[in-house]
This record gives sequence, structure tokens and C-alpha cells, in this order.
Amino acid sequence: MATSYSGLTVLVAGGTSDSHTWNLVFLQIMLQEAGYQVVNIGPCVPEQLLVDRCRDVTPDLVVIGSVNGHGYQDGELAILALRAEPDLAALPAVIGGKLGVEGKQDEVLRARLLDAGFDAVFDDGDLDSFLRFVADLRVGSSADEPAGAVSA
Repeated sequence: MATSYSGLTVLVAGGTSDSHTWNLVFLQIMLQEAGYQVVNIGPCVPEQLLVDRCRDVTPDLVVIGSVNGHGYQDGELAILALRAEPDLAALPAVIGGKLGVEGKQDEVLRARLLDAGFDAVFDDGDLDSFLRFVADLRVGSSADEPAGAVSA
């Protein structure tokens, strides 16, 4: 079976200090299976590369994944770089994974990421909330096919 894409393009990236790739590949496959077109730009993504790829790809959503526990720091730099660009300031962006070295979400740092410009911050393993967010974004778009549609 081939996946039929919903019309939404999701750009997936790791933070500047996070060299893990398995989480990004997992996100890519999960999103593709749900019917989204995914561009995975990999780990250790510097802020300017993220900005440049967003301009090249023109995604409907940016997803930053973290495994190394430095997601709060990497994420804040990434979102501030995106929000500083007038053409990318309104681009939906989310972050999730292991954002702190203690493994649990710090509500103060979570609020700081939201204040910096993320549209949502997801706890490690909160895939249902993440997929609902993406589906709601799709519903707000002009895509005509339901997310997750599969064609033979």
C-alpha cells in the first residue's frame, strides 16, 4: 500500500546539540503513516539552517524533537530564530521529547518555550496529543483528503 498525503508538509529536525536520529526517523515514519508529507533535515540543526530549510521547503508545520535533554535550550534558540524572520513568524512550530536532563517537563521552562513562540510543547511520549495537534492543524487547512488516508 502507498500512503496518500494530506497536503500538509511537516519539517522535522533535531536541536543543535542533539545528535540522535532514531527519534527523528520515528517521527517521520509516524507522520507519513498518518498521511503527511515529511521533510526530515536530521540532527544537530543550526538555527540558520532551520530558517533556510523552512524557506526552501515552505512547510505547514515545524517539529523539533529532542532526546538528549537539552531541548529547552536548543528549542528556545530555534524558535527565536524562526520568529525573528517576518516570513516565518507565523509558521506553526512545536517541540517535544526529552526536553530537560531530568526527563520530566519543567513547567517554567515549558512556559518559556511557549512564550518564545512555540505553538505547543509535548512531553516525552505524548504522541496522542501531538497527533491530535497535527490533525487539528490539517483540519484548519484546505487539504481535501483526510489525514491517514491510504490508497492501494
